[in-house]
Amino acid sequence: MKLNNQRWKKKRWVPYTIATCAAVALLVFLTHLDVLFAGVKALVRFVSPVLIGMVIAYILNPLVNFLQRKVFGKMKRQKLAHALSVLITLVVVLVILVVVIIVLVPPLANSVITLITNIGGYVASLTGMLETLSSSASQVHIDLTGITEKITELLEKLPRLVTDNFDVILTKGAGIGSGIFSLIIGIILAVYFMLHKSGLHSGIRRLLRALFIDKKYAKISDFWYRCDKILVHYIIYNLLDALIIGVANAIFMLIAGMPFVPLISIVVGVTNLAPTYGPIVGAVIGAFILVLVNPWFALWFLVFTIVLQFCDGYILKPKLFGDTLSVSPLWILICVVVLGRMFDVFGMLLAIPFAAISDFVFRDIIMLKLEQRKIKRMKKLEEEESEDEIRVHLEDDEFDDDRDK
Repeated sequence: MKLNNQRWKKKRWVPYTIATCAAVALLVFLTHLDVLFAGVKALVRFVSPVLIGMVIAYILNPLVNFLQRKVFGKMKRQKLAHALSVLITLVVVLVILVVVIIVLVPPLANSVITLITNIGGYVASLTGMLETLSSSASQVHIDLTGITEKITELLEKLPRLVTDNFDVILTKGAGIGSGIFSLIIGIILAVYFMLHKSGLHSGIRRLLRALFIDKKYAKISDFWYRCDKILVHYIIYNLLDALIIGVANAIFMLIAGMPFVPLISIVVGVTNLAPTYGPIVGAVIGAFILVLVNPWFALWFLVFTIVLQFCDGYILKPKLFGDTLSVSPLWILICVVVLGRMFDVFGMLLAIPFAAISDFVFRDIIMLKLEQRKIKRMKKLEEEESEDEIRVHLEDDEFDDDRDK
């Protein structure tokens, strides 16, 4: 039997063989997901400077477009206008970073140094409060000795955690140094990406036009436009939301007279960038720091955090994002869990835009095609039924004619 003979496709064993091979391939794929994820993580680490550069260029691109359109829109030399827009964007970002460093780094460093220096005194004070609480509870026949002993034992181990895990801290520091180096390379690549954006866009458009017909190319362009709108809205408004949450937390802590305002507010603002779990992590870290100083501070901080996150989830974020990210909370939670396990914090940060993009792909592309296919089937069935009815009528007419004869 020759391979170019198409009759072999009609053999009975062909579909069973294809189904068996597909099942085996799926089983191998599912049983080796850890290897796949490890390979993806290794690839991401290998190309991380390029990815960082693309992300930075993508984040700064709206500002570049705004400057080129509004400030240098009347210039005849568009290449020069684009280069000046990129230069001003870099200067603005650099100035903002310098201001943030000058304003936040000194009080942040003081808070960290004060916390590390006085942690022994904080632990001793909290231990004494626990002993007083236990003795007061025993007077009303409530036994809290087991709980207080466990907490006291944990607190006594706390100052030794830094010295016992010094090698881990050094390893993490080396990792941070490597990340800073990748960030510097990524910033340099981002400048090149922004400067040569038009060339990259024209090359990608030319490739897509060569691969697809005009109708398919229009659909791909519309798909990317919607994805770009979701990503830009998410990045800008998520950063703005984190800034508002951090500032609101700082104002509350200053009014309440709580310590470590810069440290805890920055932690709360940064962790708010991560969906679902981020605010919980920020609240736990802030409450843990405050409980060493004064448990009442920790209690009021948790109460304010709950109120703040309620207002953020039901008032602030709907106002900022509008209908751009109107996705089911359950689907967002699933994406956070899955992408978080696959790509750690980076996956959690991308969980919401991924959920929004996959939601509109399912709703506006897949479901639309299924509905159109169903309509075509119904029309075909209606045409077949009408043809059957016409055929029956013709047969009845012929029968009546034969009977009359």
